[in-house]
Amino acid sequence: MKKVICILFCLMLFSGCGYSNVASESFESMDTFMKIDIYGSADTAAEIRAEIENLDSLLSAQDDSSEIGRLNKIGSAEFSEDTADLLSQALELCKDTDGALDISVYPLVEAWGFIDKNYRIPGESEIDDLLKNTDYRKITLSGGRAYLGSGMKLDLGAVAKGYAADKAVELMKQNNVRAGILNLGGTVAAVGEKPNGEKWRVGICDPENTAAYFGSVSVSGKVVATSGSYERYFEQDGKRYCHIIDPKTGCPTDNGTVSVTVISDSGTKSDALSTALFVMGIDGAKEYWRSHTDFEFILLDEENTLWLTEGAEAAFRMNKDYEYNMKVIKA
Repeated sequence: MKKVICILFCLMLFSGCGYSNVASESFESMDTFMKIDIYGSADTAAEIRAEIENLDSLLSAQDDSSEIGRLNKIGSAEFSEDTADLLSQALELCKDTDGALDISVYPLVEAWGFIDKNYRIPGESEIDDLLKNTDYRKITLSGGRAYLGSGMKLDLGAVAKGYAADKAVELMKQNNVRAGILNLGGTVAAVGEKPNGEKWRVGICDPENTAAYFGSVSVSGKVVATSGSYERYFEQDGKRYCHIIDPKTGCPTDNGTVSVTVISDSGTKSDALSTALFVMGIDGAKEYWRSHTDFEFILLDEENTLWLTEGAEAAFRMNKDYEYNMKVIKA
């Protein structure tokens, strides 16, 4: 499932002593708009774009000719090194989050109409039948070949853009590119610092007005990813149904969470945890964070309470037009 996320980010001061010219690429991939701005050569920017577009061709669940598409169609497929690597990481994250992230929910996402946009509310019996085949533990990877349990399909959309960010950062390092900002459809990698030595500021989307942002985080060497109930949804009989499916119920997550932003060194982890913590809700998110020390998060709930971990609070600045009730989560 592709996540369409709005994170606005500041691109400021693209000049300065010791920095090469800015090379940029703007394009559509992974079902979203992407923009790359790096202090490096045009060739490196083009190489990053080509890498992301190649990953898209391998990972798209909607493309029967992709490696994931072939797996979903016949139940087993030989994977390239990148696809196998990402699947391995994704399964580990599914396990670590106790299934709050489950890459096998794709048939449920289809059933609710979030893929073809023919939105509907499936019956209980249909959901129950699909839940029988929703279990990441029935996905196996052996010797570069993946296997699915009967009736299963998977989608790596919850981790694909984060993985693409990680691969892009690797390419920057290989080409001695010291800084840049990569907006991969809302998963934002902030590499190095601006020429004046300041960190990058990455804005977080206002759920009520996706052309604006309620605040920003100041980061360097981090990947920032957000998942929100406002990204893709439909309404029926006065109730909103969001695209983030709870793997335990088979229904859109409905726990009072509006958006979750995760900040970490790893794009794959930031991407995955923004979905997983959304499914967990604030109590589960706090518990999970306290047992892990390698990421920070910001969670906005439907009561306009903004929950921030200690590290996130230090990096966060709220815009003056917003009056969310901020609560800091202590370790």
